[in-house]
Amino acid sequence: MDMEATAMHSLYRTANANDDRRPFSRATLRRIGGFARPHRRRLSLFLVGSVVTAVLAVATPLLAGRVVDAIVHRSDQGVVLGLAALIAVIAVAEAGLGLFTRWLSANIGEGLILDLRTAVYDHVQRLPVAFFTRTRTGALVSRLNNDVIGAQRAFSDTLSGVVGNMVTLLLTLAVMLGISWQITLLALLLLPLFLLPARRVGGKLARLRREAAAHNAAMATQMTERFSAPGATLVKLFGRPEEESAEFAARARRVRDIGVRTAMVQVSFVTALTLVSALALALVYGLGGYYALRDQLDPGAVVALALLLTRLYAPLTALAGARVEVMSALVSFERVFEVLDLEPLIAEKPDARPVPEGPVSVEFDRVDFGYPSADKVSLASLEEVATLDTRGGEQVLHGVSFRAEPGQMVALVGSSGAGKSTIAQLLPRLYDADGGAVRLSGVDVRDLTAESLRRSLGMVTQDGHLFHDSIRANLLLAQPEATEEELWEVLRRARLDGLIAALPDGLDTVVGERGYRLSGGERQRLTIARLLLARPRVVILDEATAHLDSTSEAAVQEALAEALDGRTAVVIAHRLSTVRAADLILVVENGRVVERGTHTALLAAGGRYEELYRTQFEQPSEQPSGAEEAALSAAPAQAAKGALN
Repeated sequence: MDMEATAMHSLYRTANANDDRRPFSRATLRRIGGFARPHRRRLSLFLVGSVVTAVLAVATPLLAGRVVDAIVHRSDQGVVLGLAALIAVIAVAEAGLGLFTRWLSANIGEGLILDLRTAVYDHVQRLPVAFFTRTRTGALVSRLNNDVIGAQRAFSDTLSGVVGNMVTLLLTLAVMLGISWQITLLALLLLPLFLLPARRVGGKLARLRREAAAHNAAMATQMTERFSAPGATLVKLFGRPEEESAEFAARARRVRDIGVRTAMVQVSFVTALTLVSALALALVYGLGGYYALRDQLDPGAVVALALLLTRLYAPLTALAGARVEVMSALVSFERVFEVLDLEPLIAEKPDARPVPEGPVSVEFDRVDFGYPSADKVSLASLEEVATLDTRGGEQVLHGVSFRAEPGQMVALVGSSGAGKSTIAQLLPRLYDADGGAVRLSGVDVRDLTAESLRRSLGMVTQDGHLFHDSIRANLLLAQPEATEEELWEVLRRARLDGLIAALPDGLDTVVGERGYRLSGGERQRLTIARLLLARPRVVILDEATAHLDSTSEAAVQEALAEALDGRTAVVIAHRLSTVRAADLILVVENGRVVERGTHTALLAAGGRYEELYRTQFEQPSEQPSGAEEAALSAAPAQAAKGALN
């Protein structure tokens, strides 16, 4: 690689590096070594190959000088041809070795990316739900992409560059000093003219690139938010398209201006370096030629010095930015380790056992709970804030106790924010109780395996989340081995088979981001079909019919009747009409169960439940429809059969 190309490469790396000057501990380096250990054999070969390549790079100019001397002294033709052949062999060896080291570099780098990405991905999946409620998705994805790739460069680029350039620099200096120390020292005097512009221009380019990256990120955020289905709807309803367009165009123009400035800075830098290179070569040829004419230096030595000069400036320029590159790679490693150091709050015990076979009972025994504070579940850099919110940890559940026998339905009602959804989230261990115990069939959920919990519990939430994938793929999340017949059977039971069959692509129809190509009722029924396919023994419904119109709600209630058939159920409802037939109704206020009983008993007691019921049904629109009443009556009747599907 010539001086200009090497300088441009170093300039680019310096401009794009993260020059963080924080100290790095030995523990960080040891952890990096842990990720490098599986690749140690290839790393060793890679380093040896880099050293041999550096030696070959210095050998070629020396042989070229000997060819010139042989010609000047009219040596035997065989000598010239032999030297030329040796140069050719070295060139072939250098090319082959370059391909081999590049293959090693690619394998090491891509292998490290695989290891880091899978480690972070697997670890993030074990983090609590609180982590995802606080973290910006884009910042987390950046850790899996930009920072992992930045860490990978430490092995595939920086390490090999530092080793190879150090060997090349030392060998070249030794050889040049041996040929003519005077010319070598004079050539080194021009080095500041070569390095200082690279440092200053590199810093300027880094600032320009960071500004451009900030504007690009802002544009990407604007596009991501505005191009999603709910975002586009919001803009059309309340947005100001002209102002949105002007804001986007202003950022785009700034990125254009930065691009022009960046191009001109780079061109000016290359032009300056070309001039410096020409001056350095002029010095070598002028002074070297002067010594040669006075018989103080062989002509071949002058040619060798000129060729070696390019091998001297190139590694010096590359090494000048090596510190920034190394620091940037270490910063990337630390940002990855930050995520890996977040402790999962939910851990499976080594001796965990499966949920007992047969019908499952649910029991809450004096359960206390408070959501974890931000410092336990999140990072300021992932929330993109200066400091984490120190609030949190306050107790939200206080001594909650109840029991649902196999096949029974327990309903949770109460004001918004009373703690109903929190109770539901403790059953599948999205969080763990701080005090008391949550039990399935008499076994604390903390003593059960995660796999058996997933197979035993099914949950339907009010948003009915679906992935941007086909209907088939969204259903198979619950049971990957399900047959075509089983898929259509659960769709029939969810009252969706006719709709899906009428679609052009049937089960292969893509539902769109968050399922927005389906209506709210259709989306909920599809999530219920997914639950039916999973065949859980305990069903949790967290306001599964909220925000639906009467017609959609009636259809969803019919599907829910199928889902609840013979299963233990914990149902959270805002509309009290949907839980009239529950075996047990719990009124939750401020994290406490303040009333419990059947619908009839609670109304007769004249307490908080009666107040909530009267407030709701004073409005005619809240009265249950005939279809809804029929569905509600069907659910407990089917549940009473006690036959698990």
